[in-house]
Amino acid sequence: MTLQDKLSGLKRKIRGYKSCLVAFSGGQDSALLLKICALVLKPEKLLAVTAVSATYPQAELAKAKILARKIGVRLKIIRTEELDNKKFSANSVKRCYFCKKELFSKLIRIAQQNRIDFVLDASNLSDKLDYRPGSVARAELKIKSPLADAGFTKKDIRNLSRKLGLASWNKPPLACLASRIPYGIKITAGILRQIDRAEEYLISLGFKQVRLRHYDGLCRIEVEQGDIGRLLGKREQVVGRLKDLGYNYITLDLEGYRTGSLNEVIKK
Repeated sequence: MTLQDKLSGLKRKIRGYKSCLVAFSGGQDSALLLKICALVLKPEKLLAVTAVSATYPQAELAKAKILARKIGVRLKIIRTEELDNKKFSANSVKRCYFCKKELFSKLIRIAQQNRIDFVLDASNLSDKLDYRPGSVARAELKIKSPLADAGFTKKDIRNLSRKLGLASWNKPPLACLASRIPYGIKITAGILRQIDRAEEYLISLGFKQVRLRHYDGLCRIEVEQGDIGRLLGKREQVVGRLKDLGYNYITLDLEGYRTGSLNEVIKK
């Protein structure tokens, strides 16, 4: 199936929904979904919603607002409080389920208040390659995933986003900050802020794809394999800054960045 075939199928699915609320993080996947919805649906039949919480990188909100404005859609900002749920903050392997259950439940209520028929998320076929307990919540609440249904992979999303001129086409993958914390370590607002500030610092040094995995007083940095040498060249300043942020031991993962590295212990 060609990319054009997938796009045609995606448009048919969205057209059939009549009216949609899109869960919009501002990332590459949700940006493409929102763009296609905007091409197919009338403005009054489409609403984007961005959920802000302690698990959402602070710098991303401004970017999401700009992107939604460029696409030309209504954007509503809401707050989620997943940290108030002890089942989430306990950080079991089902953590993502509790987060998505709260998010999707709120989105459904907003959709009902705005007389919108369907809630959409930007899950795609590539997501099925990793451990994703949030997909259970999505199925329970009947959230639609038209990108996956139309056969889109991450590569397809990147290629089509580039063709459509979306600024997000080469944006690094977004992920909830809680995904930096190994299962079993309690999630707190303080830890999430510490991770966010550390990653913002590393990004400010020019590292585009960064994950900082948190092990209480120790952190494990993941960057692209091609960036490992460059990071080592900035060793002293990186160590100094991360120690200022509260880490006693600073480590570098020699395997480099990879999606869902903390799930590797589950798969073994």
